[in-house]
Amino acid sequence: MVSPLISPKSLKLPGAHVVVTGGSSGIGKCIAIECYKQGAFITLIARDENKLLQTKKEIEKYSVNDKQVVLCISVDVSKDYEQVENVLKQAQEKLGPVDMLVNCAGTSVTGKFEDIEVNSFERLMAVNYLGSVYPSRAVIATMKERRMGRIVFVSSQAGQLGLFGYTAYSPTKFALRGLAEALQMEVKPYNVYVTVAYPPDTDTPGFAEESKTKVNCPSIFEISVFKS
Repeated sequence: MVSPLISPKSLKLPGAHVVVTGGSSGIGKCIAIECYKQGAFITLIARDENKLLQTKKEIEKYSVNDKQVVLCISVDVSKDYEQVENVLKQAQEKLGPVDMLVNCAGTSVTGKFEDIEVNSFERLMAVNYLGSVYPSRAVIATMKERRMGRIVFVSSQAGQLGLFGYTAYSPTKFALRGLAEALQMEVKPYNVYVTVAYPPDTDTPGFAEESKTKVNCPSIFEISVFKS
């Protein structure tokens, strides 16, 4: 996403405020732990308050100094933009401006196109796409004013190519790439940089849940091997 001629300086994580959506489990949780290990202040955002509190305790075991803080916010990042904006304002009042936002909130439904409930298409677009739009929209103005910041969108290999059984999921992850590329053009002059991650099948609770419905659907790995 970044021009090879003008690369951004590395973000120094000690003392940085890192916000991770979908941070109570899976990839989001692991990212939060790694940032915390390097001295960052963490805001975890997810829907399940109990999971958030459990994750907070786990992350705090990796503290590198007595000043670090893990803040938990229970909110659905895909439903109400004003609510998302308000909770992020509260987080910034407590831990300072957001230096890096990692959009990990997401879900998946698999199955043949005609077998998937229509409302599943709407729900996935809300969670996987708008669930990244809303938090990003809430922090971008401050990042531009400060002339620094990083936004990460966690897409998927299914956001690079269409896959059998992923007609509801793949388009939502494709959408993140379009958003990221357009947004990077707008914010690069302000020293704000956008990254898109395209992880393959990953051993997470979400993947385990997805696998329950993935009957006769080849995995991303299998299709990648077949195409090669």
